[in-house]
Amino acid sequence: MSAQILDGKLLAAQLKERLMAEIKTLGSSVKETPRVFSIVVGNDPASLSYAASQQKTAQSVGIHYELQNFKADTSQEDVLKLIDELNSYDHVHGIIVNKPLPAHMNFSTIINAIAPYKDIEGMNLANFGLLLMGEEGIFPCTPAAALELLKSSGVSLKGKHAIVIGRSEIVGKPVALLLLKEDMTVTICHSKTIDLPFVVHDADVVIAALGKPGFVKGDWIKNGAIVIDVGINQVDGKIVGDVDFASAQQKASYITPVPGGVGPVTSVMLMNNAVKAFKLQTST
Repeated sequence: MSAQILDGKLLAAQLKERLMAEIKTLGSSVKETPRVFSIVVGNDPASLSYAASQQKTAQSVGIHYELQNFKADTSQEDVLKLIDELNSYDHVHGIIVNKPLPAHMNFSTIINAIAPYKDIEGMNLANFGLLLMGEEGIFPCTPAAALELLKSSGVSLKGKHAIVIGRSEIVGKPVALLLLKEDMTVTICHSKTIDLPFVVHDADVVIAALGKPGFVKGDWIKNGAIVIDVGINQVDGKIVGDVDFASAQQKASYITPVPGGVGPVTSVMLMNNAVKAFKLQTST
């Protein structure tokens, strides 16, 4: 067996087409364009690169994107003041705060200062609470991307057993909750899980989000399972995932590559969240 590749670039292109059409329709009805305001504090290369990628994706689908790059020694109070202003602006529909932040800033404090309906990363407590309660809301874009790729396999998810490896607030916990909304049976594993390979071998779906390169081996995977690799790790100048791709591909029915899997879809899901936020604000 050799798994079929779940191509994130292809899926992202398809999702972009749909998003462009929706934005065009919305523009005709409300005579306004979704606007996103992104905040970077400092000059971290990865953060600036991600912001540039956000801007490119936004512009490609017809979303206005504006970036504010603060100096690294900017006070937390100044950032909170800007967020408070943006919350009050009707023409700003989505707010992003890029990580990492300088050591003197608290990410939780800053992200929770964003109005829930403008929190297009789905990271503040109000949106996380909606996800926990099974309600509709704006949910984290990386978990949403993982789910979109999983659905693109065409395999029925209802009743299937999913193993999520990793319990972070950014990916592990929210993706588990999204899978529960799809009527899957979900097990969350982590560094303290006893006999992890044995537990993983029971899964119909494996979502790896632990940040350890090549950690999940092919002989852990049940024949025919679907493997979604959320990991992004740099090894010898190359980007690799949390799954040993070569060996897992021999056991899985579908698998995502790294790079080219979850990453491209994530940026589109962020803009999809911007459109959700736009509709929430323009319909009231």
